[in-house]
Amino acid sequence: MKSSVIEQFHQSIEAKMACGEALAPLIVNASSRVVQQLLQEHKILCCGNGLSASLSNMFTQSLMLQYKLERPGFPAISLNSNSATITAIGHHHSVSEVFSKQVRTLGLPGDLLVIFSNGTNPSNLVQAIHTAHDRSMSVIGFTGAGDTDLSALLSGDDIEIQVDHDDRHRVCEVHMLSLFCLCELIDQQLFGGTP
Repeated sequence: MKSSVIEQFHQSIEAKMACGEALAPLIVNASSRVVQQLLQEHKILCCGNGLSASLSNMFTQSLMLQYKLERPGFPAISLNSNSATITAIGHHHSVSEVFSKQVRTLGLPGDLLVIFSNGTNPSNLVQAIHTAHDRSMSVIGFTGAGDTDLSALLSGDDIEIQVDHDDRHRVCEVHMLSLFCLCELIDQQLFGGTP
């Protein structure tokens, strides 16, 4: 059993090493986009499914409260956080609309949608991207290898941080590290230095 645990650690490290250099410029671009939107007094809407929903909540918390550096909060909303809204939309409309209805209601032109998917190509994120584009919002997509429909929807104004790995747990791990890097860069660009 010990060897199984060690193997999991090795696989996690290998997944991060395999894509770190390719993702670095994308994460830098994403941090600049988030900073630009925040400086223009726009808000950040975040969403994801399953394991990726946790990343949506984590990013929102890091923006609203703090990452490492104590600072003022930024306007960010996790579309995953209100279970009453999500279940009502799913019941009265469709599960594929649980995020798009919220984007349509809360999103304004110039706001930013950040989606998290670990390769499952979910229809509710597809609809959220469509709605964001209809609302003149740009998108940052944290995606996995199987997210072909999501990738196809992202336009030239959008940024995709894709982890090309078949294991969705490894994808989620790399997304989490990428998210930590993103938060660090946002704080550095806005407040200087390293926390």
